[in-house]
Amino acid sequence: MDIFFIFKLSFSIAAALTYCYFITTKIPKGILRLLSLLPIILLFSLIPLHLTSAFNTAIAVFFLTWLGNFKLILFAFETGPLCSNSKKLSFPLFIAFSILPIRSKTVLVKRVSKFDLCLATEVVLLGVLFTVVDNYRGFIDSIHTKLIWVFYCLQTFLLVDVLIAGSNGLAKVLFGLELEPPSNKPYLATSLQDFWGRRWNLMVTNILRITIYKPVRSFAAHLVGEPTAKLTAIIATFLVSGLMHELLFYYVTKVSPTWEMTGFFVLHGVCVVVEFGLKKVFAGRRELPEMVLVVLTVGFVVATSFWLFFPPIINSGADTKVLDEFSMFVGYVKNIVPSQLKIF
Repeated sequence: MDIFFIFKLSFSIAAALTYCYFITTKIPKGILRLLSLLPIILLFSLIPLHLTSAFNTAIAVFFLTWLGNFKLILFAFETGPLCSNSKKLSFPLFIAFSILPIRSKTVLVKRVSKFDLCLATEVVLLGVLFTVVDNYRGFIDSIHTKLIWVFYCLQTFLLVDVLIAGSNGLAKVLFGLELEPPSNKPYLATSLQDFWGRRWNLMVTNILRITIYKPVRSFAAHLVGEPTAKLTAIIATFLVSGLMHELLFYYVTKVSPTWEMTGFFVLHGVCVVVEFGLKKVFAGRRELPEMVLVVLTVGFVVATSFWLFFPPIINSGADTKVLDEFSMFVGYVKNIVPSQLKIF
């Protein structure tokens, strides 16, 4: 990616958000403002198509096409992260909240144990995992395919955590903001409801809750009643999450979706609904030990990931693309750092 392209891309995003901040805010909230934002939503959807790197494309889709566009849709109706303060956000803050996966901390996340990983440790672990998988792919595959999928599970958790925690750190340095953490120890979840609703990828969870869950629940309540509306909203939220993941990997691989990833999220949505029913049936009875619940929950997430989530990534070659780019990056660093040290 040359410097001119980076400059043009940055200028396009800055110009688009300038328009959103200074022009669209003059339009009354609602459908009219949403219509005025459609060109920017389209731009954020097209930007990843002009990127060649699989890793950069995935980040652009995640930051702009998914979260950025969802935030703009919420902004059209005066809600969401871009309207989170009682007073209007400053222009720099508006840009930061638009393009980064960050959210102001409204409530303190309860710390449930001492098993916490700092950002620096996660970066090191992620680098080690990438190196091990990249250097020993053939060896690991010859032992058992599932072993490399375990590494992929760890990489997925660390990569999402590092991207969001890094964005939080940047915003904290620039603006002094106290931001919501990227996750809350999903490896200690005691149920699927706990895993998806309160622990894993809190930024995405919050965006989906505002854009999908609450509107669907509110609308369905008038048609089928509150209890059924709640369950309908859960399924709808997981369905949209699955479709957005399918879109992300289509951008990266340009391969037609197999819908396995959507199946993964819909399955988990159905299982969350079943959990609600079981909790009502067994209400008041003694629960299983917490560690048993953690093993069952995390085990189910990992097992279904092996079944539905990772196969389309591997079959499309997306994992190989990212690993090859990691190798190129490491090679570049090995070549450039010694020369810079000599100059210094």
